[in-house]
Amino acid sequence: MRRTTPAPAPARRKQSRTLLAAGAASAVAAATLVGVTLGLAPAASAGEFLVNGGFESGSLGPWSCTGNSGSVVTSPVHGGGYALAAAATAGDTAQCGQTVTVAPSTTYTLSAYVNGSYVYLGVDGGGPSTWTPGTGGGYQKLSVSFTTGATQTSATVYTHGWYGQGTYYADDVSLDGPGAPSPTPTPTGTPTGTPTGTPTGTPTGTPTGTPTGTPTGTPTTPPPPGSHALVGYLHASFANGAGYTRMADVPNSWDFIDLSFGEPTSVTSGDIRFNRCSVTDCPTVESDADFKAAIAAKRAQGKKVLISIGGQNGQVQLTTAAARDTFVSSVSAIIDKWGLDGLDIDFEGHSLSLNTGDNDFKNPTSPVIVNLISALKTLKAKYGPGFVLTMAPETFFVQLGYQYYGSGPWGGQDPRAGAYLPVIYALRDDLTLLHVQDYNSGSIMGLDNQYHSMGGADFHVAMTDLLLNGFPVAGNTNNMFPPLPASKVAIGMPATTNAGNGYVAPAEVNKALDCLTKLANCGSYVPRSGAQPNLRGLMTWSVNWDQFGGREFSKNFDGYFRR
Repeated sequence: MRRTTPAPAPARRKQSRTLLAAGAASAVAAATLVGVTLGLAPAASAGEFLVNGGFESGSLGPWSCTGNSGSVVTSPVHGGGYALAAAATAGDTAQCGQTVTVAPSTTYTLSAYVNGSYVYLGVDGGGPSTWTPGTGGGYQKLSVSFTTGATQTSATVYTHGWYGQGTYYADDVSLDGPGAPSPTPTPTGTPTGTPTGTPTGTPTGTPTGTPTGTPTGTPTTPPPPGSHALVGYLHASFANGAGYTRMADVPNSWDFIDLSFGEPTSVTSGDIRFNRCSVTDCPTVESDADFKAAIAAKRAQGKKVLISIGGQNGQVQLTTAAARDTFVSSVSAIIDKWGLDGLDIDFEGHSLSLNTGDNDFKNPTSPVIVNLISALKTLKAKYGPGFVLTMAPETFFVQLGYQYYGSGPWGGQDPRAGAYLPVIYALRDDLTLLHVQDYNSGSIMGLDNQYHSMGGADFHVAMTDLLLNGFPVAGNTNNMFPPLPASKVAIGMPATTNAGNGYVAPAEVNKALDCLTKLANCGSYVPRSGAQPNLRGLMTWSVNWDQFGGREFSKNFDGYFRR
């Protein structure tokens, strides 16, 4: 989810349900990913590390672009006489990259001026990225910082567009860092974004034995017909223009309250910490004692209070068995300290990706996937049947799997495409709710083999139908992702125009609900899964933004289901 979102004063920030896409076969999703900034090392005198970043040579070299999609043009430009133009098609995001020599344990800043729709800028191989949904016809500056690893000596930076969004432009691309730049290495070909780390440790299987934790609620059996739920994220660890909402002041409309966010001490540590918003940033924040008491009061009313892990800035990669075990112990500590019902997995950006050759979602082999599954099963076994587990992936990691899965049979695709599918599949019996972020998303193909875009009811209907009907992964009818029960599915939407891209007015929300639950009021897309009256409900970013917007979202939900 996006922490920072454009907003009129005094508004901004959200859980990033933004999609970080980067590769020859990406698809945006939201929670959106805005740029992720890793821990920064001290900066020294700066130097420029890219060659031909302004394309003033009149040619691409040493840049390389997928599918011969890139060229150098004289208009429109940001500076000088030339700029990069790259044409994104339905099957290619037009990624252009350059590999440079870098120093270990050093902080660099990557920036560029871009022009177009859904343009991305980032660092390949698990690095951060940022994007813009559109620049309004002019150039917009994107910037992201990153710190190299202890033994890292090269980095590939890239820019790309989005499927079916047409030509984008980039100019004055710069990689700024301390010291004089080393000679630029020879380009190594089209960047693929395939993770390069070697997994360590052997993931363990599903734990057995008697649960040792304290049960955290009643067993999570499917709700009876007519039982619907509203899920909202509460800005508990940061401040933005939406304002701080005390736990005790969260309206009764909210059935699931996700505390945002638990974040790792480093990307691969697995050590999750939940730090409450400070008095400096949130002057009206309650004491820890009052916060804990309010959580207990909400739970006594039958509400579920969870810790949400990840978000826009909280990249989590469980690359080793040690990180997996640390994840389990640190998340358990948060749940126990605050008396919570469970956790929400909001892994975004580069948290989940599939290693080359990992093509079967039913039998994953990538360590970050296998270790996450093992960790979640361990937590479920520890706390027992009352443990609540929800997931909030972006469309890129789920519905895009209908077209693309991982790096693909020939390599070159974004290895994050569909990367949530093995996690959802392995945890489908333990999963309480799946609420995909149907916002901050690019166009995604539905079961009608047409691209659907944000802005109306059809997008939500098409995206939800993929979950309720099931679909062939990467179009392979011999590899079907099975449908989820409607009682385990909610639809993710922004609460206000400030909360994220893809806001729809209450009338369109209700139109989507009518179509999915009653097969009534449908637009151009009619669900293949039929009427699903047990659809669990809606999720939104966020409780705070809903408060800021006069509770339009939650009041409409209550009115629709006559609660």
